[in-house]
Amino acid sequence: MHLQQRINLLVELGNYISSDNESWNNAKQKAFIANRWFTPEFIDLASRNIANEFLDRNKLENWVNQYALPHENAHPGNVGIIMAGNIPLVGFHDFLTAFISGHRQTIKLSSKDNILIEQLVQQLYLTDASTNDFISFAEMLKGCDAYIATGSNNSARYFDYYFGKYPHIIRRNRTSVAVLEGNETKEELEKLADDVYFYFGLGCRNVTKLYVPADYDFVPLLNAFRKFNYLAEHNKYKNNYDYQLAILILNKKYYMTNESVILTENDSVFSPISVLHFEYYQDLQQISASLKENRDIQCVTGRQFISFGHAQRPVLTDYADGADTLQFLHNLNLQ
Repeated sequence: MHLQQRINLLVELGNYISSDNESWNNAKQKAFIANRWFTPEFIDLASRNIANEFLDRNKLENWVNQYALPHENAHPGNVGIIMAGNIPLVGFHDFLTAFISGHRQTIKLSSKDNILIEQLVQQLYLTDASTNDFISFAEMLKGCDAYIATGSNNSARYFDYYFGKYPHIIRRNRTSVAVLEGNETKEELEKLADDVYFYFGLGCRNVTKLYVPADYDFVPLLNAFRKFNYLAEHNKYKNNYDYQLAILILNKKYYMTNESVILTENDSVFSPISVLHFEYYQDLQQISASLKENRDIQCVTGRQFISFGHAQRPVLTDYADGADTLQFLHNLNLQ
């Protein structure tokens, strides 16, 4: 299968995702029933971003042209992919990259997201039966030529042990932060709310901490964030909110809330579901420089960084953990 065939198939897959197709609608409904964190709203959000940013013909062609991929992969290997399941279709970019590179892939799906990816692969099978030779699923990954694994810091240690002797990309816990200057507009704060609340804050690109100037006024921010107060009606999210609020009250910790998110001062860039940490800074340039060195941070939003509202709208070149997956696969020497 040559490169242009693969691009054509991916463009068709994007059309399938964007269409009102019964089989895709049924898969999305099944995914919601199986995992209540995958609400229809957030499944559609992930689906739209994949169709618009990952599976657009011009964007795909411009992407692969940066790597001078050959017309046909003369020495395809089998890449084992262990996918995460924290947000809908989070493993799609790894699948896409392996497919576009011309390698075969064996996928171990997360039990939390084992419906959507499989449905899209089944659609590829129907469109072109030869894709059966390139994509398969397995509960255990053995005998692969290279591995891409995404998990927690704890699981990454096991991945290092089992896959360390093979070419590999192993991803660990990451999160995202925002740097505020104190004079953001209401529109900017509402866009920041998207970075915080989308997918209930479960993604590595979700903002879980704010860096704010001294004497920052949190009232406009809390008011702007009220656009997502409806998430407090979600049972799983509300249970987390109530638990985290109780912990702060019992420990007599200072907090602020708008009834859908809890703000509390904390040094950690990681925060629990429904909680948003904040930290005051004195020097904007100094804090900006320190964030670039922090390996726990996936991305930073702010006027000098990624635009507010775009953290959960990745493009093809936004590689998780900063590891260029396509370059890694392109460089595999499997002769």
